[in-house]
Amino acid sequence: MHRHGTLTNVSLGTRIIAFLWDYAIISGYLLLLVGFSFVMRPALLPLFTTSPLLSELTGFLFITLPVYLYFSLCEGSKAQATWGKYKMGIIVADMNGNAAGLGTSLLRSALKFLPWELAHFTIWHMVMPNPYPDGLIYSLLAAVYGLVLLYFVSPWFSKNKQTCYDYLAGTVIRRRA
Repeated sequence: MHRHGTLTNVSLGTRIIAFLWDYAIISGYLLLLVGFSFVMRPALLPLFTTSPLLSELTGFLFITLPVYLYFSLCEGSKAQATWGKYKMGIIVADMNGNAAGLGTSLLRSALKFLPWELAHFTIWHMVMPNPYPDGLIYSLLAAVYGLVLLYFVSPWFSKNKQTCYDYLAGTVIRRRA
């Protein structure tokens, strides 16, 4: 017996619409961040111009970490869903249809946002002087595109329509009861 929803697959279209709703929230946050950055420009500028490592860390703390926590905390909560997933009637569950829990949600989100953070790392090192050879930077950029493609196509090859990050985390997207 499954606590939440049935073990029916959720269409890719439903998942994309849920993500677009969540992206509206993310975009709102980013707009606030841009406004804040104009006001605080003198204090923030050294954080983005001193070194690639400091730039990457600052970007991670201001952009990636809040988005990561939004997904992790919402999907690991009692609701088992971000606002977009909730709006679309879907949840993140374990393979038995039960709540995945915060630890699993943290892992799932870390895997999910790995290409995003790797892209940030790569871009910072492309635009600022860095100690890495160009070949490594371009290889990392290719890895970003490869991971995104893998994440996008993996549900079509999975019995449970799981992305590879869902598979690794032991989670699945299901309809909310």
